[in-house]
Amino acid sequence: MAGEIYIVTGASGIAAATIKLLLQGGAHIFYIGKEPDQCRNLSEEIRSMELYADYIIGDLTDESTVYELVSSCIKKYGRIDGLFNVAGASGRSFGDGPLHECTLEGWQETLNINLTTQFLMCKYVLNQMLLQEPGENGGRGVILNMSSVLAFSPEAANFSAIAYATAKGAIISMTKTAAAFYAKSNIRINAIAPGLVLTRMSARASGSEKIVAFMETKQPLAGAVMDPIDVAKSAVFLLSDAACMITGETLVVDAGWSIS
Repeated sequence: MAGEIYIVTGASGIAAATIKLLLQGGAHIFYIGKEPDQCRNLSEEIRSMELYADYIIGDLTDESTVYELVSSCIKKYGRIDGLFNVAGASGRSFGDGPLHECTLEGWQETLNINLTTQFLMCKYVLNQMLLQEPGENGGRGVILNMSSVLAFSPEAANFSAIAYATAKGAIISMTKTAAAFYAKSNIRINAIAPGLVLTRMSARASGSEKIVAFMETKQPLAGAVMDPIDVAKSAVFLLSDAACMITGETLVVDAGWSIS
């Protein structure tokens, strides 16, 4: 991992925790965030660790931003060894919810934010990976997409959001289909599906006494919500050479959610 070049989308939560672990492993990082303060705060935290990461501020639902991010990374480093697609958001503010209540805007915006952005990032990064020579490990690159335990283990009472679950399920299908096609080019593509993690997006759930009590038994390994670092460690594994023979898979990191 030392000396390799990674793009990570997102600047908080799981993204921030993963960025720090990758940097500590000697990697070079380009990240993106939508909120300037969030990006700058992460940059300052990284500098306080005597490390450095490049970043841009932008909205990945705009294809020109995706192009800018990928081209900026290539211009500086000449290649991309890995991509971790983390950035996403709840669609509740747009109208996501149970199917009979979900608005068309809620459906479209939620899929755009959580699915289309990952599609675009994969597309632009794959075009670069296909052009570059294999690295020392024989691979041209690795992509890790962010899914969710809600894609295959719904929880109707507290987390019923049809568009979000659909987007996260589609990410698993996209990942497996792409992995099958690009394996011959020595490009690995996997997904990771976390349970409930303490992030800004989960703040509503994390602040509810009812949901916190529910999570104590739903995620028994954590006893509540997970810390971002718990998922970041698994993400780093999938992005590293330690997972060099793994592609087309979805790693579930849910503290026992799907079996509880």
